[in-house]
Amino acid sequence: MKKMDRCQNLTSFLDWAQHKLLQAEVASPRLDAEVLMAESLNISRTELMTYPDRVLSRIEAENFCSRIERRVLREPVSHITGVQEFWSLEFSVNEKVLTPRPETEILVEQCLKALARKSSPVRILDLGTGSGILAIVLAKEIPQSQIMAIDKSTLEVARKNALRHAVADQVCFVSADLMQADWQGPYHLIVSNPPYIESENLFKCMPEVRQYEPVQALDGGRDGLDYYRFIVPSAWEKLEDDGLLALEIGHTQAAAVVALMESGSGYQDIQVVQDYSGYDRVVLARKRILNG
Repeated sequence: MKKMDRCQNLTSFLDWAQHKLLQAEVASPRLDAEVLMAESLNISRTELMTYPDRVLSRIEAENFCSRIERRVLREPVSHITGVQEFWSLEFSVNEKVLTPRPETEILVEQCLKALARKSSPVRILDLGTGSGILAIVLAKEIPQSQIMAIDKSTLEVARKNALRHAVADQVCFVSADLMQADWQGPYHLIVSNPPYIESENLFKCMPEVRQYEPVQALDGGRDGLDYYRFIVPSAWEKLEDDGLLALEIGHTQAAAVVALMESGSGYQDIQVVQDYSGYDRVVLARKRILNG
């Protein structure tokens, strides 16, 4: 702690941390410093601004500095704090599940929009649920829904999040490889944010992803499309007529995924939706009504 002897109050610690994180080429040094300070002191970020001259105890200073040192090594903030916000809700995360990304909220928005007029019980399948965010948010937003959520993992984190948000009775978690599991069905909606990074590009990802995120949640095969090749035809068999398939994609994959949906003419009303940065992010399609 000798290097921090001169830094006694909250503001000076934040300034020191910002400088350290900037040197480590962290994308948002001040924000990360504030989040980690608030977490280490168990207060809100608003309170940080309210009491800038608060003097930290030695234990508080050591706890904060240890978190900053972990972030300098590019460990994600969500892994350090154990939580990540998504859809204005707080979810538990760890190194076994993919940290939720803000752009995935586009996928949720499109699903809710498509199901807005359904009043009867809604059957949903979530493929590759990870931390459970899609299944849990959809369960909260659609109280009449029943959801099956499949993932290779032990699903401890997902089940914990379902209990945390009081939807455990709506979501049935199944620990299995989605390419081998019995999907049951039929469903009004099948939704997935599958692995879609090309295998050879994994090493190009930022350190937070490359070093700390689970590879099985990222690797989409040689061209990133392995899971789409399986999900698109398999989902057609498990959707009811006019049921919706909603997939998150990498921003260069729209044309390829649309082509998969167009082959065989089993889908209609195919649509590509951009995220708020203008990148292709979601592909939607409805199961064609036979003889319709």
